[in-house]
Amino acid sequence: MESFELSLDTLRSRRGAKWNRFPSSVVPAWVADMDFTVAEPVQQVIERLVADGDYGYPLRAGADTVPAAFADRMRECYGWEVDPADVQTVTECVQCMFAAVLAFSQPGDGVVIQTPIYPPFLNTVAKTERRLVENPLRDDGSRYVLDVEGLKSVIDDRTRVMMVCNPHNPTGRVFTRDELMALGNAAVEHDLVIVCDEIHADLVYPGNRHIPMATLGPEIAARTITLTSATKGFNIAGLRCAVMHFGSPELRERFRQVVPDSIMGQASVAGVDATVAAWREGQPWLDRVMARLEANRDHLAQFVAAELPGVKFYPPEATYLAWLDCRDLHLPGSPFEFFLEHGVGLNDGATFGTPGVTCVRLNFATCEEVLGEVLGRMAAAVKEHAGAKPVAATS
Repeated sequence: MESFELSLDTLRSRRGAKWNRFPSSVVPAWVADMDFTVAEPVQQVIERLVADGDYGYPLRAGADTVPAAFADRMRECYGWEVDPADVQTVTECVQCMFAAVLAFSQPGDGVVIQTPIYPPFLNTVAKTERRLVENPLRDDGSRYVLDVEGLKSVIDDRTRVMMVCNPHNPTGRVFTRDELMALGNAAVEHDLVIVCDEIHADLVYPGNRHIPMATLGPEIAARTITLTSATKGFNIAGLRCAVMHFGSPELRERFRQVVPDSIMGQASVAGVDATVAAWREGQPWLDRVMARLEANRDHLAQFVAAELPGVKFYPPEATYLAWLDCRDLHLPGSPFEFFLEHGVGLNDGATFGTPGVTCVRLNFATCEEVLGEVLGRMAAAVKEHAGAKPVAATS
């Protein structure tokens, strides 16, 4: 069976953001791209487009459409019956976040978010001049959990939208049914629209199960916009294709009154064909990738425990992202800058909100060679820092 892992030399020859943001002396482990080849069915549909020079206006119908493929995958994976008529094909989830907040709130209105959070959530609130209603996740000693009592206390009479990320980026949590019901019930009680990013749903590890927000009952579904894509699970972010699912026709009509379909644009033909191929034929590839990711995650957990004293890490229940809390290293400045100075490019936890200022996010979706280099450099940096610290006086 052909390996899906790419060598360090191959990765360095690529032109994408991940391997070109930092100087060549830095090993990158930041943006959510996997250092793997794509599934063969995806590669085949792209090669067909190229071979045919078929770059004109597309016309896809029936099973070849993204809404139909999405509906079938939701049924197969989660028992969720989706009407393709309630699905809008778009270019990306971040665009949809902005559009939904603009459609269902006014400047100064509150948007409740569980932090730390993927930075575009925070950017959406700031750039649309809405008000951040922050409900940080709570560290219970073994994972980050929803603060239900905190949620009840922060929502006020000008809160209009609840933004949810599940599976959660950056902590890797897969929220339980009870946690999701707490979010959904709060939205019903306060008449909030829920914008739920479920883009990492394909990347859930054994022992956990993703529950789509819109499956929690008709009241919650009717106010939920689900955003997702094949881009994270199948490593095709550059092809720009995503979906918005509206939990009720009324919700979609409210959205369209403010944001006409023409403003949202259309996904490219390459993105459409790749997404359909991924969701319909890519699961065997994804199963192999998940086995590698699980092995990497477990190795990372063992390494952090043994070689990175002072770093707190709860192995994620989904995603290929590790949320590392470095507060007990007592670094002189940002942990992002500290590790960058030692040749490792991570995501700066401060960009994920106030709870992330002592943290970094590490992408472990790579080959053993690259992951080993990243972890080795981090361990050497931590040991060097510990050796440089003055010895405490004893009495």
